[in-house]
Amino acid sequence: MTDKPVKPKPLGPIPAGYGSLDGELEIGGHPASYWAAKAGKTPLFVYSRDLLDGRVAQLRAALPDRVGLNYAVKANPYLPVVQHMHGLVDGFDIASAGELAITNKAGIDPAKISFAGPGKRDDELEAAIAAGVTLNCESEGEGRRALAIGERIGKAPRIAMRVNPSFELKGSGMKMGGGAKQFGVDADKVPELARELIEAGAEWRGLHIFTGSQALSAEAIIEAQANVLKLAAKLANDIGHGLPKLNMGGGFGIPYFPGDEPLDLAAVGAALSERVAKLPDALADTDLCLELGRYLAGEAGVYLTRIVDRKASHGATYLITDGGLHHQLAASGNFGTVVRRNYPLAIANRYNESANDVVNVVGCLCTPLDRLADKAELPRADVGDLVAVFCAGAYGATASPSDFLGHGPAAEILV
Repeated sequence: MTDKPVKPKPLGPIPAGYGSLDGELEIGGHPASYWAAKAGKTPLFVYSRDLLDGRVAQLRAALPDRVGLNYAVKANPYLPVVQHMHGLVDGFDIASAGELAITNKAGIDPAKISFAGPGKRDDELEAAIAAGVTLNCESEGEGRRALAIGERIGKAPRIAMRVNPSFELKGSGMKMGGGAKQFGVDADKVPELARELIEAGAEWRGLHIFTGSQALSAEAIIEAQANVLKLAAKLANDIGHGLPKLNMGGGFGIPYFPGDEPLDLAAVGAALSERVAKLPDALADTDLCLELGRYLAGEAGVYLTRIVDRKASHGATYLITDGGLHHQLAASGNFGTVVRRNYPLAIANRYNESANDVVNVVGCLCTPLDRLADKAELPRADVGDLVAVFCAGAYGATASPSDFLGHGPAAEILV
């Protein structure tokens, strides 16, 4: 009996900005193998300064001048990346005391930092209040704890209210608003709590309204932004203390999978410009910003892992690498996806060669979940070749279980 031919499954689209040099994938002016040699090991995350700069420049060109950019540190907290973003964006959003420590090391002014997260510990609140970071308050209990800590240490907490709106970002990968949520204060409860905190001595910093993430539909983002501005104006009037700042969230997605199309940034920018030009009086003096992480850093990173074995099993070919889901959980399909689809992936040192081999690319872990590509059509590759997994600049190194089975973290480098 002969094994049936394997029908390939498509790979996700390789992001714009990547080319070849000497037949290899080029990153930061050098072939991929150069960076693997420089790091002295694989697996390796390589992040591109040029692509980070380019993405921010695209946003600045498309968005109205009045709308600032905040970097969500959770997307990629690698210190050199955070330091590089310091010169590009207007503010930073953190989600833990650990990320606060990173921004401190990066030399970022605490006045430019806001802190969101539904489970802030007292020691985290104290560190943020003492530093002068804005707390995005997630509940009545958190707000009152912040006041008590501020009174104890003799410093008024800077507080914005994180709002759980009644609407959501349609088509988003993760919905952060609408209905019952652990995130933020339900919109109808915001005015009363905000007035309570202000009257008790908190420094009022405004609102944070985050509706979802990883949306590729410009129409959905435009609708959500319109709803955010409308809700913010209403809440500002109901609170009665003005609105120093409005964090409108983000939600901008990047293409990961076959058939995904890039977000129409020009359409989003044009619609937002039109809205900003006609803001209601309640928002006339409000500082506006978008909070973006994945959209800023995701496509600027590549994960390089080396093939350590090539084997056949029942007619299928497996390329076994020294990396895997412990560094790239999302690419393995185990980070929130219902149906596993292939990320963009290539044989880095055979970047210009024709695809003529259908293979499964897997990691080194003792679990069948450790898959980087299923039935991918690639150039023929063997032991020693480098696999590149794209869209690895966000939610890779620190969003994956690097200690699983004791293989340890990947190297990281900003080039």
